[in-house]
Amino acid sequence: MRAENYFNPRFLSDDPAKVADLSGFAKGLEAPPGLYRVDIYMNDGFMSTRDVSFRPDSDNKALEPCLTQSQLSSMGVNTRAVPGMAVLATDACVPLTAMIKDASTDFDVGRQRLSISIPQAFMGNLARGYIPPDQWENGVTAGLLNYSFTANNVRNTPLGNSNYAFLNLQSGLNLGAWRLRDNATWNYTRGGGATSRQSRWQHINTYLQRDIVPLRSRLTLGDGYTPGEVFDGINFRGVQVATDDNMLPDSQRGFAPVIHGIARGTARVTVRQNGFEVYQTTVPPGPFTINDLFAAGNGGDLQVTIQEADGTAQVFTVPYASVPGLLREGQVKYAVMVGQYRSGNDQQEQPTFGQGTLMWGMADGWTLSGGTQLADRYQAFNAGLAKNLGILGAISLDITQSRATLPDDSTHQGQSLRFLYNKALNEWGTNFQLVGYRYSTRGYFSLADTTWSQMSGYRTLTDEGPVQITPTFTDYFNLAYNKRGRVQMTVTQQVGENSTFYLTGSHQTYWRTGKADEQLQAGYSSALQDITYTLSYSLTKNAWQQGRDTMLAFNISIPFSHWLRSDSPSAFRRSSISYGLSDDLSGRMTHQVGVNGTLLDDNNLSYSVQTGYAGGGMGTSGGTGNAALTYRGASGNANVGYSHSKGYNQVYYGLSGGVLVHENGITLSQPLNSTMILVKAPGAGNVAVENQNGIRTDPRGYAVLPFAMDYRENRVALNPNTLANNVELDQAVVSVVPTHGAVVLADFKTSVGLKVLMTLTYNGQPLPFGTVVSFDNGRSGSIVADGGQVYLSGLPLSGEVKAKWGDGAAEQCVASYQLPPESQQQALSTVTARCR
Repeated sequence: MRAENYFNPRFLSDDPAKVADLSGFAKGLEAPPGLYRVDIYMNDGFMSTRDVSFRPDSDNKALEPCLTQSQLSSMGVNTRAVPGMAVLATDACVPLTAMIKDASTDFDVGRQRLSISIPQAFMGNLARGYIPPDQWENGVTAGLLNYSFTANNVRNTPLGNSNYAFLNLQSGLNLGAWRLRDNATWNYTRGGGATSRQSRWQHINTYLQRDIVPLRSRLTLGDGYTPGEVFDGINFRGVQVATDDNMLPDSQRGFAPVIHGIARGTARVTVRQNGFEVYQTTVPPGPFTINDLFAAGNGGDLQVTIQEADGTAQVFTVPYASVPGLLREGQVKYAVMVGQYRSGNDQQEQPTFGQGTLMWGMADGWTLSGGTQLADRYQAFNAGLAKNLGILGAISLDITQSRATLPDDSTHQGQSLRFLYNKALNEWGTNFQLVGYRYSTRGYFSLADTTWSQMSGYRTLTDEGPVQITPTFTDYFNLAYNKRGRVQMTVTQQVGENSTFYLTGSHQTYWRTGKADEQLQAGYSSALQDITYTLSYSLTKNAWQQGRDTMLAFNISIPFSHWLRSDSPSAFRRSSISYGLSDDLSGRMTHQVGVNGTLLDDNNLSYSVQTGYAGGGMGTSGGTGNAALTYRGASGNANVGYSHSKGYNQVYYGLSGGVLVHENGITLSQPLNSTMILVKAPGAGNVAVENQNGIRTDPRGYAVLPFAMDYRENRVALNPNTLANNVELDQAVVSVVPTHGAVVLADFKTSVGLKVLMTLTYNGQPLPFGTVVSFDNGRSGSIVADGGQVYLSGLPLSGEVKAKWGDGAAEQCVASYQLPPESQQQALSTVTARCR
């Protein structure tokens, strides 16, 4: 027979009456039984955050969770494999450790974390990283507005003054699982040789969406785009149901475009997709990368225009069509759509059409795919096959048969064959992200080709008629020259530990002409300790354009910390000096030297100052310079810049941000993404959100994290070091799992009020050690330490506290207290109160 451990209260006091009833804690309980909001981890993997009831175990030594069969099933436990589980009531607490051998639970009170360990034999066939759909959050009801405004004022001596402005407004409403979205743009141009100003509003899209969780799909009503795996993505207005791979855990998920370019000077970069202007920004001289396109989707190739301040422009196309991916065995991916064709071009009709695609993952690494497009003047059928070749990579091959009636009422039939290859050579650090070839016969046309109102002409018309400029592929079309063959490739090569080489290129030929579109982007980047440098090359040639655009650039950046001591307080520790050289290989060369860095405690104010010289070749020669400031604040972003060279100078500026309207008011934010998190910490104003540049709570304690991962655990943490003296957090970290487009609430429990070290006496004696002291109707409190002292936070200037050290009526009391007004400016106040 084994004696039970006994905790002698005399270790705390010679008088046992001065010690409260600690029997529960003496046996091992770290906290009293009750309801706790905990992070649940199943076999070391996060499952969810939820309220769980805890009760003492049979030995009264630890707290054990009360979990029902349905809750365990949602966490992946195969309850049908557990003997005796079926006889339990559905709402009964399952005695896990008693019913499942080697199962265990551990409740970390300090971290509010419940860890559950279940043998694999009793776990269902769930993928690693799986989060039960019943834990996905549709979020709160909210209205939202996203805005992005940019403007350029250019003073050009030979061409006159020009003003440009662009505004993108994305608004929406969330109600339960439904998402309503609208997108519109405004474009303003004045000067630059034009005889009058031009101001134009353009509606991009409006749609209503919601998830269909049992089908792992999303319903779209209104404007949208079809998936691009089988056919090229097409904008439509109608209804679509399509699977969403984001609903799968990362371990079961089987390409968003990154745009590289080189600007000769400070230039305005515009991105168009399907005739719509979807992005505009101003970039400094030299190589640039755009990797933050908003919801580009699979809706078609991207047309990029680099508009220099001197009036010259580079125009090229970034191919954007997803590779028909390989699916795991048993997985199915589909999309069904009926609606009207949509385009941003007034010269294209809007025929009604339907499209259906299906991909099916089979055994041994095979994937079958197919689909159809049906319209009055167009019919197409596709069939394809993809195969995982193991160490040789992966390939896919598909063929499309089409029958098209063109604007001149001629009918054509043809085929288009596509071959795609992907391979990562890990041992050499090489990644063939995409190698593809498409060949189309003379009679093959796409659905988009049949929507033109005439066989050839200008894409853009004005009130005065066609634009009187030399036709290029971006503003002139001719269906007689339909596409023939296309080769494209993207290769990334790791060189050593700190260097990377990339190469992307494409070559597009056409029927009835020997002309072709050519594009090549290559670059090499490396680092020597903290010194980084890049070498970039760009070539663009359009079929209907004389000559070609080429650019070679070299850039090097050295941080000032390279010369400073590690403990130097200098602000230049966050700055660097750079040098850039660009050459168009036609005799014109530009040199730039500059300094850039960040300021402020949150590093949310960035600056850049550059000076240089441009000369040779076509264009004027002389000094150049530019300066820019960008501020990222909790309520939005702002930027301003100035550049000049011989013959022109330019001022550019912009504002961007978001507005979120919810049941607790209006919260301003940085630009919103499709899915976002609303932080709620009532009374905790100006608190920094960890790992978020420039994001702090507003005076009411609200903030918006403008981006979140769909169907994934998102960890939100507040920095306790930025809390005011009168605020405490019950928990500094909250986890949420949002659905697509949701505004989920990260609710932080706060204690707002005074922090007080209170000494309590009863009948002239300090309250017993371990006495529980509470206020605010028992919702807040603490435990008395030695000498009757207890630390309490969130107290008002005056009030009452309740003390309890046993179950008898004589073992509890109430104390009134009064603090002086100056306590509101103190980090910690002290007071003595008598308990009655």
